[in-house]
Amino acid sequence: MHSAPVDSPPRPPDHRTTTRAAAALALCSALLLTLVAVKWRPLISVDGDIARTTHRWAVDESGLTHTFRILTDWVWDPWTMRLVCAVAVVWLAWRRSAWWTALWLAATCTLGGLLQQTLKAAVDRPRPVWADPVDSAGYAAFPSGHAMTATVVCGLLLWLLHHYGPGRAVWRTALAVGVVSVLGVGLTRVWLGVHWPSDVVGGWLLGAMLVALAVLVHQRKIRS
Repeated sequence: MHSAPVDSPPRPPDHRTTTRAAAALALCSALLLTLVAVKWRPLISVDGDIARTTHRWAVDESGLTHTFRILTDWVWDPWTMRLVCAVAVVWLAWRRSAWWTALWLAATCTLGGLLQQTLKAAVDRPRPVWADPVDSAGYAAFPSGHAMTATVVCGLLLWLLHHYGPGRAVWRTALAVGVVSVLGVGLTRVWLGVHWPSDVVGGWLLGAMLVALAVLVHQRKIRS
């Protein structure tokens, strides 16, 4: 007996729910992007208050800060996430013969990287600067590339896993790993003083928007 290919989902997709989610995320992303671009004072003030507090904690808690550096530089680094995505692409194409879904996954992750870099260049937001930094990062701040990449990769892989019926234990484990990774990487970027909180929120929103749009494309392709 042959298992159904990944490009033939066993469940009917809900296009309206996905469309509404994509629209809401796009609206929130655009609003936050605008507030950051115009340097809206209340947002800048909240960003500064949170960043100063977490930086003070990071300096005082050197052991925890070192752990966060390992997590953000190795476990949740964008290149680690892209490697996980590449493994999934190879598995879909080779083991499941799901060439369209493999291409869809690779294209979405690539588009996420391009969108992230384009917005960084366009907004050109400076990163936090500290007299006693605990970490460093280059290029512009908004949106957080770590947060956005983790959201896109984890979101897409979780959707694929859930859509094709995993066992309960597998699903719960994967969901826990995904949620901890997405939230955790955002926390580390603020804690280490290399991003403002709104950079991380922007990365989460833009990543989730891209996932919703990609899911909508996949659903429409399967339906056609």
